[in-house]
This record gives sequence, structure tokens and C-alpha cells, in this order.
Amino acid sequence: MITKPKGTYDLYGDEIRKWQYVSRVVDEVMERYNYGLIRTPIFESSELFHRGVGDTTDIVTKETYDFVDRGERNMTLRPEGTAGVVRSFIENKMYGDAIQPIKLYYNGTMYRYERPQSGRDRELTQFGVEVLGCADPAMDAEVISVAVNIFKLLGLKGIKVKLNSLGDAESRNNYREALVKYFEPHIDELCEDCKERLTKNPLRILDCKVDKDSELFKNAPSILDYLNEESKNRFADVQNYLDVLDIDYEVDSRIVRGLDYYSHTVFEIEATVKDFGANNVLAAGGRYDSLVGNLGGPDTPGIGFACGIGRLVMALDKEDIVLPVNDELDAFILYVNDTEKEYALALTQDLRLNGLKVETEYMGRNLKGQFKQADRLKAKYLVILNDEDLVGGEIQVKDNHTKEVTMVKEAEIDDYLDLNCR
Repeated sequence: MITKPKGTYDLYGDEIRKWQYVSRVVDEVMERYNYGLIRTPIFESSELFHRGVGDTTDIVTKETYDFVDRGERNMTLRPEGTAGVVRSFIENKMYGDAIQPIKLYYNGTMYRYERPQSGRDRELTQFGVEVLGCADPAMDAEVISVAVNIFKLLGLKGIKVKLNSLGDAESRNNYREALVKYFEPHIDELCEDCKERLTKNPLRILDCKVDKDSELFKNAPSILDYLNEESKNRFADVQNYLDVLDIDYEVDSRIVRGLDYYSHTVFEIEATVKDFGANNVLAAGGRYDSLVGNLGGPDTPGIGFACGIGRLVMALDKEDIVLPVNDELDAFILYVNDTEKEYALALTQDLRLNGLKVETEYMGRNLKGQFKQADRLKAKYLVILNDEDLVGGEIQVKDNHTKEVTMVKEAEIDDYLDLNCR
């Protein structure tokens, strides 16, 4: 038997209905915030992710699915959404659009070759937002509020934003020097990855999963002590706007995020989720003002976040949050003979085109079996066809909850079901 690859999943039935509901909530919130949907390719040039995400990140060095296509081109299955959106922004010259900033969101599949574990798969679905062309600290607050409000609408509690600033280039350079000076005498105490990071990208040391709880790491210099005045003032403005939006947050100087392109604001958003352990992070992101320029476009500020839908649905399940997923059928049409079957098929199509969720019999079941099938499908109404009723221009409709039977005129069946099922 052929089975699915390790770290991937099949979604169907009740589980996929939860994902669909979450995606609908995301779509509704994005529409209120005036974000437009964007779809980018699942695979792109490997260079995009090496230049965009960064050669020193774990994603690029350890986790990308790379391949050479038949044209001898180096391609990569996308491991995250931002680089592809920025590439599209540049290629399609969105920076020239009259309406600025460009506010986009995506919802799609990403691929990372990592050890599968609870909440972390090799195939994952993420939604996220990207705002390009705006450096206003108020936009940082808006982007954070998008994720916070989605989680609130889904019923999660204890939502908190952990906030930090990486400052501008000058601030980060000063901080890098301080980190190198601090860690170099202790290089033998670092894991192999961090020894390499110390020379290539010292900030990434603080994102270490191996040694992050050691005293050495706890006593490391804080980025907040190395922010210049401009970066400090900008960070203060972001906090002020979060206060204006009544969003709960705390400053955490240890947040650096795992991607090379971040600057200024970085954040993680948590919720209180039982049995999730110490890592309750559901969404994360930050500002990336140099990324567009690094990928060949004009200098353009940007900010965004991403959230894994699988992990989000898992959090909802662990919190016993029952999503209002409608798995009921509006009507099931029953019949006995071939003449009634033809009428059932036509009526089924008519009702579907009128916006109702309708099913009829295709498996050759007798009338008793059809009643059972209608119950399995949670049909609200049973439309029971009978030649004699049809000759008289009427159709028998049964409320499957109250068991009340009503004879409805044939010409009024659409309006009757529409009125009662909406």
C-alpha cells in the first residue's frame, strides 16, 4: 500500500470543515481590514529564498526542499510566504500603484524538511499578511491587531503579544559587536550551530533551541540597550499605538525571530492553551524594511506575520472550542420509481442553483434506506416525491426535526425551502 510522505497529512470530514471555518474567518477579517488576497507559486527559484530568507537561517541551511528541474534550474518548494509575496511585489511593479500601501494576505501550503512532531509538519498551511510601502509605526500595530482579533473571534483566551525591536542597521551592528564580544570567550560552551552563527549572524544565537535556557544565554546583552534614539522613539510609538488599540503586550528583548530580513519591530503572539507546553506561540512576524531592496526592488518598507492553520486548529481543539461548523444538509430528496428519479434530479439541481445545500439518492436504496441516509447527512427537510402528489401539483415536505409534514405547491417549493433554511 502506498502511504503519504512522513510529515504530511490528509484532511477530510470534520477536520477539514474546521480548517475551512478558520479560513472563512480569516477571509472576513482581511476584508474588514482591506487586505487583498494574493497567490504565489508553491515553488520558486532557490535564489529567492537564499537571498530573501537568508543563507544563515535554519530554514535555508537545513529545512528547504530543493530540486533541479528539467531545465537544469535550481528550484525550492516555498518554506514561507513573505519572500514570494515580495518577489511578486517587485515583478508586478506594485510599488507604482496609485493606492499605497499595498496590503496583501495569503493562505497556502509551505514545505520544511524538519523532524515531524506535534504541531510541526513537513507540509504546513499558513495564512499571513504583508504590508508594503508603509513605515508608519501605527501600521505595525494594525498588523499585530489583525492576528489578535482573528484569535479572539475564534474564541481563544489569554492572548498576549510579546514585542521587541531589533532597531535600524546602526543599532543592529552595535548589538552584533556586543554579542560577539560577550560570546567569544564562551565559544566552547555553544552548540555547533551557534559556533557557526557567531561568525555569520550573531543575532541568530539568541534563537537557539538547544541552549536558550542556559545562564550564559540569560545573561547575554539586550538589544534594547543598543537602540539609537531614532529606534527607541519608533519602538515607543509602536507600544503607544498598541495601547490605543487596547492590545495586551509585554516587551521581551529575547525575541529575534529566525529569519535574517527582520528590522525594528518583531513580535510573537501567544494564547493560553492547555497542554501546549511552554511554547504557546500561534503567530509571529515583524518589520523587514530592507527585504525589497535586497531582492532587487526599490527601497520599500514592509511588515507582516504568519500563522500555521494546523497549529491554530490544534489550539482550538485543546481548548475545547466548538466551532460553529454547519455540516447539516438543507434538504434530501427521496423518490421510488424512475419517473420520480428524473424529477428529483431536476429539482435537486434547481434548488442547488438557488443556493441551497441539497442531496438526493444515487445508490439505489429503497425508501427506508433513503430515510436513514437523510438522517446520516443531517437533513433539515425531507422532500418526498410521489407521482400522485405531483399530478396534483404538490410536493410533500417533512421537517426532519419536528416531524411535521406540509404539502407545498410545486411552484412554491423553492421559496418554501429557501425561507425555512436560511
